[in-house]
Amino acid sequence: MRVDVWLWRARLFKTRSLAAKVVGEGRVRLSRAGVETRLDKPARTVKVGDGLVFALAGRLQAVRIEALGVRRGPPAEARTLYTQLETDG
Repeated sequence: MRVDVWLWRARLFKTRSLAAKVVGEGRVRLSRAGVETRLDKPARTVKVGDGLVFALAGRLQAVRIEALGVRRGPPAEARTLYTQLETDG
């Protein structure tokens, strides 16, 4: 699944275009199999088990993808798509 779509479905960003802009600016890091890379395109794919780190509302957010989801549902449904991780900062 595209990273911008997942961020929007998980309700971490209000619009998909805002999520795409943040990813396109290189402000999202992906951790997969112990390797961390900076995402540069909204079309980059994410999988269950991947970790994402990004700044949101002036705070560093770290999440692990638990499910991909099939729609942008209500907040309670969106929270099941990820697990919030501890951040150093």
